[in-house]
Amino acid sequence: MNKELVNFIVKKYLKFDKKNPFISISAILAFIGVAIGVMVLIITMAIMNGTAKEFENKLFTMNYPLSIYPKFQNSVDKDLLKSLEEEFPNLKFSPYLSSQVILQSGESMNGGMIFGIDPKREAPINSIYEKAIKNLQLNKYDIVVGDGIKQNLYLTQGEKVTLYFTSLSPTGLSMMPKLKRFTYKGSFKSGLHAYDKTYVYTSIEALQTLLKKPEAIYDGIHVYSNDAMKDIKPLKEFLALNGGAGVVGWWQQNGNFFAAMEMEKKALFIVLMLIILVASLNIISSLLMTVMSRRKEIALLLSMGATANEVKKIFLKLGTIIGFSGIISGVALGFLGMWILDTFNIISLPADVYGTSKLPLDLSSLDFISIVIGAAVIVLISSYYPAKKATNIDVIDVLRNE
Repeated sequence: MNKELVNFIVKKYLKFDKKNPFISISAILAFIGVAIGVMVLIITMAIMNGTAKEFENKLFTMNYPLSIYPKFQNSVDKDLLKSLEEEFPNLKFSPYLSSQVILQSGESMNGGMIFGIDPKREAPINSIYEKAIKNLQLNKYDIVVGDGIKQNLYLTQGEKVTLYFTSLSPTGLSMMPKLKRFTYKGSFKSGLHAYDKTYVYTSIEALQTLLKKPEAIYDGIHVYSNDAMKDIKPLKEFLALNGGAGVVGWWQQNGNFFAAMEMEKKALFIVLMLIILVASLNIISSLLMTVMSRRKEIALLLSMGATANEVKKIFLKLGTIIGFSGIISGVALGFLGMWILDTFNIISLPADVYGTSKLPLDLSSLDFISIVIGAAVIVLISSYYPAKKATNIDVIDVLRNE
């Protein structure tokens, strides 16, 4: 193959055609279309990934990577906790008791979920709680509440709060809900409104006393793991042999939510890839018009000894230069757009809805490779048809008539 001939003609055809300006304009539009399509895909996938990871981090904080629950009464106890800590030293465990409550301060009331925990075990696996109790001296009947509860009840440091529990206590001829006055010590802000308006933390001893729970029995154990999907299997096997408790991962507790986000991400990827597909139609039309306007030149090349493969290579290379230039420009524009969105607060989100006021961006390497490969395949297919068409010219007929 004569590479010098191919490169010479490709350079010539890439120059702006003053006689047929629409051909060059069509090629420029194809370049711009591919670049914009790749740019939009990169930024969109980065936003989708960033949003999913932001929610995942929030759910990790308040829902924990793994949770051990009792399959039957008293199956989660202090002995099981001790066995787990000995068997899995790489994991962190925090036992808890829980109950629904109503909090009252003055005339204001707020429903919530109270967790009785051991602060020394909870703090290492819950960064939000750890930050909230920093520099606080907590006693048995002290509480730490979400920022939403604090705002609703207008709580101040050291104020007494009455908690009504769902369990009942007999009082003469009637049944009354259990109630107890706790001392408000601090608040936390997780970034998710639903948790900040609901969650309350106190000592595990307080709930053991109020709910008359045995000292060695828990409602469950929260587990922190750096690789929850890997660690859940040995935990399941261990629990099946020791105590019969069960374990559930964060992705199982919130499976529908993340499955919906993943499906939305795939749908967006397909829809936005159509932008590149539409732009590639300009590549096809531009190359076909070039073939039609250069029929005489192509016929002369073939009559002078140029092979069909060399002619095909000319138009294939012409299409790939236009398309791949668009892909490279789109990648550059995409990363530039991500940098601008990440550096400057152009788009501000409501923190109580999304958990963050800053637009989260995180482009995974798999998504980036998929975008580049997908765009490259579309460009190559779009370039191949006109290149193939150029070799089907009838040399004798063209030279006789043109």
